[in-house]
Amino acid sequence: MAVDWEDRGIVLSLRPHGEADAILTLLTEHRGRHAGLVRGGAGRRQRSVLQAGNLVQGWWRARLDSQLGTYTVEAIRSFAGPAMSAPIKLAGLAALCAMIDTTLPEREPHPGIFAAALELLEHLGDVAWNAHYVRWELALLREMGYGLDLRNCAATGQTAELAFVSPRSGRAVSRAAAAPYRDRLLTLPSFLIAPGDDGAGAGPEDIRAGLDLTGYFFSRNVFAPLRQDLPQARSRFIDLICR
Repeated sequence: MAVDWEDRGIVLSLRPHGEADAILTLLTEHRGRHAGLVRGGAGRRQRSVLQAGNLVQGWWRARLDSQLGTYTVEAIRSFAGPAMSAPIKLAGLAALCAMIDTTLPEREPHPGIFAAALELLEHLGDVAWNAHYVRWELALLREMGYGLDLRNCAATGQTAELAFVSPRSGRAVSRAAAAPYRDRLLTLPSFLIAPGDDGAGAGPEDIRAGLDLTGYFFSRNVFAPLRQDLPQARSRFIDLICR
């Protein structure tokens, strides 16, 4: 008996398979990161629909659930097209898709990450977008079981003047408690913890500090065990922010 389902999905990646077909990977709303073969997916006719970051309706079908299966997709909303004219938008979109594609396990539902990613795509290029992206990476870490504890100081328990994070425990450290060994700690930008701070005032140095923070824990906990590096798309995004 054939297995088939329908779901919304964000296009994460597309790689050629043979001369005309392609393997499409979506972050679906209810079935997580899921791949399938698209007949003719390498051709011009579907190229604009299958751009990374676009929202599509996908129909997946296979003879057995364990098989690769095939996708039929229809466009819902294009986020990639409008981003083409703005390098920073395109880089942010690419970083978002690459991080999902390289971290989440296949066929494991993560509806919260899907919703947060779609929210980011809908506000791509807004003033506070870069700060929201950093917060999304923190949420992705938490979803994977590597969440940071930024509620109070690991050494004193106080909630004021939190400015650093311990690379060992992933817990916040206050400015005073960090003084003897601050050069061994990771910077905690204030927009990640200040109540009511939407990140609109965060500068490039703040965003870079936030991405260095999340990047450290992604590298240590997710990529290093697999002997892999963080995605190049993420590095390009950081480079553009810091120019």
